[in-house]
Order: sequence, then structure tokens, then C-alpha cells
Amino acid sequence: MRLLLAQSSFPDWNWLGNPRNWERLLDHGVEHVQLTLVGVALGMAVAFPLAVLATRHRKLYTPLLVTTGLLYTVPSLALFLLIAAFLQTGFGFTTAVIGLAVYSLLILFRNTVAGLEAVPDDIREAGEAMGYTPSQLLLRVELPIALPVIIAGVRIALVTTIGLVTITSLTGMGGIGRLFITGFQRQNSTILAVAIAAVVILAVVGDLALVSAQRKLLPWAREREAA
Repeated sequence: MRLLLAQSSFPDWNWLGNPRNWERLLDHGVEHVQLTLVGVALGMAVAFPLAVLATRHRKLYTPLLVTTGLLYTVPSLALFLLIAAFLQTGFGFTTAVIGLAVYSLLILFRNTVAGLEAVPDDIREAGEAMGYTPSQLLLRVELPIALPVIIAGVRIALVTTIGLVTITSLTGMGGIGRLFITGFQRQNSTILAVAIAAVVILAVVGDLALVSAQRKLLPWAREREAA
């Protein structure tokens, strides 16, 4: 940081006063949001059926948890390189979202399993007594009760992914992460500060948006917390 401050004034009013820089920031922000949402959605699309499978067949839980845990420990840049090489996707949007989805699997899988397992057995038995099929029991009985815990996992995955998206700048994407590279190359601490602030703001706004959505979609959960 001392080197950066020595190379450029802080704040750099010329950079801050240029409307084109804010337009670029907006474009990078939109890309950042797209990568985050698609990555988390793809991760949930994989994690949810795996979680259902693990709750139905308990012997699968530990192997799936270990597998998702091992994937989470792979260094981010190495994972993106492996995806690009083995799936032949090259550097771009597809490689980025697959990598982001892989990193979200552990959090989403674990929380989804925890939510489904928190459903009381007597409620499941009541649903079965009413003639619900397994799929109806899952969608109409188990899922509504498990949603608060599942959404808690989605919140963690969302905030984590927003920070991780910056790494994908090394694969040609990156959203706001591109500003980190620009700021470093230009030795401009103002660009770095703006990029950091933008990522933090996105994380806070994203988390608050999920909290608001949860309160509107699950009013019974809010009443239970208040009690």
C-alpha cells in the first residue's frame, strides 16, 4: 500500500471526476451481479437434489459432505484453470460460473440437509397419512419448514460468492475484480479503494435483499423469531 500511495495521490480526483470511470464501474457491477446470481443458482440446482438424496439415504451424507468439502479447499485459481482445461470451456463466463457454483456447494448442501432434517417426524407422518407422495411431501410439507435454514445458507453463499467473483478477473471475467487489476497496474490506490467499497456494498445489499425476501415469503418464521 505504501508503494501505491507513493505512485499516485489519494484520492485521485481526476479519476473520480471522470464520468467514464463510473460508467465502467456500473458495467463491471452488472457483470459482478450476473456472475454471482448464476453461480449461486447453479450451485443450488446441484446442491438441493444432493441434499434430498442425502436425507433419504443417510449413508450418502458423509461421502457427499466430504466431496463438497474437498472441492471447497481447492485453491480458486487452480480450480478455474482445471475447469477450463478439463471441460474445454476456455476462459470466460461458463468457466467462471461453474467454478463459483462448485465453491458454493458445501455451504448450500450442508444447510439444505440441516433444514430438511429439522422437519419434525410427526409432521412428515401427518403428510404421509394425508396421502402425499414423496415429491408432494417434500414440496408442500418439508420445504416450507426447511426454507429459513436453507435461505440462511444461500445468504452465506451469496456473500461469499460476491467476494470470490473478483478472482474470476484472472480468467477474463471478474466484474468489479477487473478494477483491482487496473488499480494495481496503474499503481492507483483510489481505484482499489473504490473497487473494495463497491464489493462490500454489493455484499451488504445482497444480504439485506435476501433478508427482506425471507421476511415477505416466510411471515410465519418472522413471527416465530419475534415470539
